[in-house]
Amino acid sequence: MAEQEDKRVVLGRISGLFGVRGWVKVFSSTEPREGIIEYNPWQIRVRDEWRSVKIEAGQRQGKSVVVKLEGVDDRDAAASLMDAEIAVKRSDLPATEAGEFYWADLQGLSVRTETGVELGTVDHLIATGANDVLVVKGDRERLIPFVREQVVKQIDLDRQLLIVDWDPDF
Repeated sequence: MAEQEDKRVVLGRISGLFGVRGWVKVFSSTEPREGIIEYNPWQIRVRDEWRSVKIEAGQRQGKSVVVKLEGVDDRDAAASLMDAEIAVKRSDLPATEAGEFYWADLQGLSVRTETGVELGTVDHLIATGANDVLVVKGDRERLIPFVREQVVKQIDLDRQLLIVDWDPDF
């Protein structure tokens, strides 16, 4: 479980420039959007290399979030961070209640039917509006609705296992 706590959880990405003094626009997956500012420092991935950066200031700006990062003092420095992923360590996220999970907790879990058929592992999840969908990769890719009790029968993080009521031929 310590490995899970040290895992990076992507919360957004740097999506644009804001002004000439090094501020950047941020696409945030947090709810509310500006919640991403509460996590400090960030881990950002630039050209496949992770590094830690501190937030000097940040705020919601219309429908966007804008942030000033320490050491990023002009537009050129900010431009070098374009499309960088923003992550935090899983251990930096608030604890979940019993029966609650972050998507990052589910990624990498083995998926098995109630009858013991291995379907693959959870690659990622998709938000569809109606319900989230597990993207399971194994002998082929399967899209399985993340509907607790009806489809997803059991989640066992200790065993890294997710049990589903799902037809393996579907």
